[in-house]
Amino acid sequence: MIAVLKQSASDDAVSHIVSWIEKKGLKTDVSRGENETIIGLVGDTTKIDPFLLESMDVVERVQRVSEPFKRANRKFHPEDSVIDCGHGVKIGGDQFQVIAGPCSVEGENLIRIARRVKAAGATMLRGGAYKPRTSPYAYQGMGPAGLDLLCEASAELDMPIVTEIMDPRDVQVFLDKKIDVMQIGARNAQNFPLLKEVGKTQTPILLKRGMSGTIDELLMAAEYIMSEGNDNVILCERGIRTFETSMRNTLDLAGVVMLHKMTHLPVVVDPSHACGHAWMVPELAKADAHLRDRLLGGGKQLPPDERERRQQRVINAARRFTEDPHSLHPLNPVWDNRFMSLLEQGRLSELDAIGNDELSAMAGKSTHEIKTWVAAFAALSAFGRWRSEGRYYRPIPEWIAGFGSLSATTEI
Repeated sequence: MIAVLKQSASDDAVSHIVSWIEKKGLKTDVSRGENETIIGLVGDTTKIDPFLLESMDVVERVQRVSEPFKRANRKFHPEDSVIDCGHGVKIGGDQFQVIAGPCSVEGENLIRIARRVKAAGATMLRGGAYKPRTSPYAYQGMGPAGLDLLCEASAELDMPIVTEIMDPRDVQVFLDKKIDVMQIGARNAQNFPLLKEVGKTQTPILLKRGMSGTIDELLMAAEYIMSEGNDNVILCERGIRTFETSMRNTLDLAGVVMLHKMTHLPVVVDPSHACGHAWMVPELAKADAHLRDRLLGGGKQLPPDERERRQQRVINAARRFTEDPHSLHPLNPVWDNRFMSLLEQGRLSELDAIGNDELSAMAGKSTHEIKTWVAAFAALSAFGRWRSEGRYYRPIPEWIAGFGSLSATTEI
């Protein structure tokens, strides 16, 4: 239920109505717009007589909200929410930001990547210190040490950081390290204890849509966070599973349009996870940027020069990490020339004959440190044609599997 107040309603009158409602055992959510003030009623609204409420002098009208999500509902909050992510960066309304960075934080090379991200035009740095993986034997992230590296990069470049939290028990760690934005990944989109725990903070939350989640399920997940008192929620469309097999997921841009109608919360798009093809990222990013121009202010158009500037920022950031496969190396140290040339030329039969110890010595790194890089490079380069053919999975040779518990295929 919402109560729309008259434009003449004073602050004292609003406080009086809020106090009266809360004494009935309900929670309230007050949204002040340019032309009207709306009080959202959350809880058992049968305790309130809508006719009595509507009879009050300052109340224009009362209407019921049939949707199960309340605080996230645009009816409760007609104006677009703008979320302050720190470092002068805001998301929502007519704000335009580009978030970029490595999938996972894997070492001191993060600051080099972060500098490239900022130089490419991105305004926020992302990177996973904790990584949810399908296999329990795959790389799970650096943990707190990875958070420290992110914080160092943030301090040097004056950029807010976005990183995933997976466990309610880690919330205090994230708060102590002053993480700017906590990300709830697709696999945790309905991890209700985690949603409630981050809802008890005031840290901005980037909430990703579940892999097979509906729009309503995404909004109800946001409602879990907001019901605990944290209204700083950013929704993320990252693609959903469909019967299509040529791409990793299907980017639901229609869902972005629907979300803009249903909720006041800002929505960001992740074009990388949505498709799984590097060459598609710039085009999907441009499509999203164009869509936002159309959605801005209920159809108000941006000036042509501003529209061009925004799209160019998206293109620059996307291309910086997709045109050059070498920029995707998680470690990228100065490798031995023989090691690099064998990999780049796909001469895996010669690598097959090299033992693990010798291979590690060639690369100048330990077996543990090299395994992820080798698998990724082999999948992208040694099996070639990744840009033109664009397959998301590649077979890997037996010697790579010897670098740990890697299966016959590896996911990049």
